[in-house]
Amino acid sequence: MVKHIILWQLKDEIQGEEKESVKAGIKAGLEGLAGQIPGLIDIKVQTEGLASSNVDVMLDSTFVDENALKTYAGHPAHVKVADNQVRPFTKTRACMDFEA
Repeated sequence: MVKHIILWQLKDEIQGEEKESVKAGIKAGLEGLAGQIPGLIDIKVQTEGLASSNVDVMLDSTFVDENALKTYAGHPAHVKVADNQVRPFTKTRACMDFEA
């Protein structure tokens, strides 16, 4: 299995209700990919970090293997979510992929 973990910070100008709405949109969009992409075993998005957190959103996903992760990266459903619900609102992205 391969784990794909992403941490994002939202853009500074996104605050208050808009921030909550953006986080909810990211969560719904990414978790909505479950069952749509071959080799995607599990996908969860965390948007409610403790005050000690320095990121706003975490993606925790699991794939059958590295090829499935590559398929996910280019899959039209994933690209649509990334282009419309994630990238326009994020200022930083950190990624770690590893075999579990």
